[in-house]
Amino acid sequence: MTDDIKEMYTRAKKAFKEVESWPQEKVDEMVAAAGWEWQKEETAMALARLAVDESNIGVYEDKVAKIQNKTRGIMRDLIGAKTCGLIREDKQKGLKIFAKPMGVIANVVPCTNPESTICCLALSTLKTRNAMIVSPHPRTQGSSYLTIEHGRKALQKVGAPEDLLQCIKQTSKDKTVELMKSCDFAIATGGAALVKVVYSAGKPCHTVGAGNVVSIIDETIDVPSTAAKIVKSKIANNSASCSSENAVAIQETIYDEMIEALKDEGGYLCDNQEQERLRKYMWPDGRMLNRDIVAKPVCYIAEQAKIDVPKSTRFLMVIGQKIGPEDRFSGEKISLVLTVWKWTDFTEMIERTAKILKFSGEGHSLSIHSLNEDRQIELALKANVGRVNCNMPHAAANSGSWFNGQPTTDSLGGGTWAGNMTTDNINWKHFLNYTWLSTPIPEHIPTDEELFGDYLKKWGRD
Repeated sequence: MTDDIKEMYTRAKKAFKEVESWPQEKVDEMVAAAGWEWQKEETAMALARLAVDESNIGVYEDKVAKIQNKTRGIMRDLIGAKTCGLIREDKQKGLKIFAKPMGVIANVVPCTNPESTICCLALSTLKTRNAMIVSPHPRTQGSSYLTIEHGRKALQKVGAPEDLLQCIKQTSKDKTVELMKSCDFAIATGGAALVKVVYSAGKPCHTVGAGNVVSIIDETIDVPSTAAKIVKSKIANNSASCSSENAVAIQETIYDEMIEALKDEGGYLCDNQEQERLRKYMWPDGRMLNRDIVAKPVCYIAEQAKIDVPKSTRFLMVIGQKIGPEDRFSGEKISLVLTVWKWTDFTEMIERTAKILKFSGEGHSLSIHSLNEDRQIELALKANVGRVNCNMPHAAANSGSWFNGQPTTDSLGGGTWAGNMTTDNINWKHFLNYTWLSTPIPEHIPTDEELFGDYLKKWGRD
């Protein structure tokens, strides 16, 4: 296989044309073959091992679990989904809706999840009878390529065209741009800089935004169990996920108790001097995050920042001081560093959170630990995010889990707040075109009373 983008696109288009009119049963068999191959333990282990070795980030065991859980979660979400031919009919309105594929989709994947992102999106594009060409991150070319090779093996087994799945072997920025310009649609999982590159390609696309999850904790919860949930999420895969908690905001009456509970779970609270050393290590120029800390073990981060921590330490905590560029701890960190805020008034904390997200992470997600439903709803109504998860380990819940109803994905839309097309968890529904067949129904023109009745009763016709 070569990296001639035009030739790859031609082969992908040919494969697409072969399956474009396939019935649902045949498509579902193809999807099941790919899903089964990726979720197999030996496959997940091989992909996770190579991804960790290539990137030197994340935790091997967590990656194995993530590949398997994401793949199986996608398969769960696809059960019974209609993506071929007539998918919906409204006889009263004389409408029949037909689903159609888009064509060849360019998929730009991150180094943090170079395998599971492919599994999630490929199952969605196969389910919708699209072809997909992957542009891997330079640091994780091998693991992304191997993921696609396993997918091609599965397609071959059931007689589906292998070229529905392809991957650039030697990636580059120029090849990525050429790929996006050549394909019919694009999906890119990455931050704001990538969003601009994707849209500049001039093709319809889905992009995602940066995360900066603040977890608001109030006095109604059980402190030890809440601390355990937060830490379980925070330390998963060394906090490589954009859905990991970047900060906790604790109600003042339980503040000391929660800090102690977080310490009991392996948290180390930096003092002022340690926090300053950590700041200088994480942002050497005062602006750009040191990429060397991304998803690295906490012992490594502490050693590099010259902070002496107990061997039992699982993550670092720092006190939030200001919001914005003058205190980078208020932004996304993609590391085992957790910022701590204190609050007394819930509405004020929502307003403060809005400022935090405006600086970093608007559109993505928030977390709340509270048994007060009114507070849960107030946060959901006021926060400019696509997801608010309640009383759950956030990273495990945000992109789909066995214990919540979020659609499974590795690509989280941030809506217009993040410069994205949707706030949805990107899934199979986002890779279809629809044709509406309309037939005549009995004509009915609404009267003034039907259209404006309440207004006319109150204000009259003048």
